[in-house]
Amino acid sequence: MIKVRIAGKIFKFMIVRRRSSLKGTKKDYAEYKDSALGLAKSRLEYFNTFYGFKIGRVSVKNQKSRWGSCSRKGNLNFNYKIAKLPASTADYIILHELCHLGKFNHSRAFWNLVRKTMPDYLEIRRSLRKS
Repeated sequence: MIKVRIAGKIFKFMIVRRRSSLKGTKKDYAEYKDSALGLAKSRLEYFNTFYGFKIGRVSVKNQKSRWGSCSRKGNLNFNYKIAKLPASTADYIILHELCHLGKFNHSRAFWNLVRKTMPDYLEIRRSLRKS
């Protein structure tokens, strides 16, 4: 029983440690913020031609544990590190958050929205989770 608890604690620590590795330095953030914002806005504009969602504010942050987020008000936030990712991976993150404007969950209907313009999203998602 004790071994199971210890293993669980170690596993949890590894996840938290991995997630916290997303946050970068202030210098790195300053260097990539504008390019990440430009990338996010241009790709949102492109993908939204297929969906027609109402997009609120788009911003770039130095988030610790998230690549992106979507608020109920339609505001989209992205980690500045999307500018440093391969184009297909950045597109997946941007499209993922855009599709939350249509379905604010991870239901089958949500994933069908993602699949509409990115049929290979599962491969990209898997590679992102491994990194």
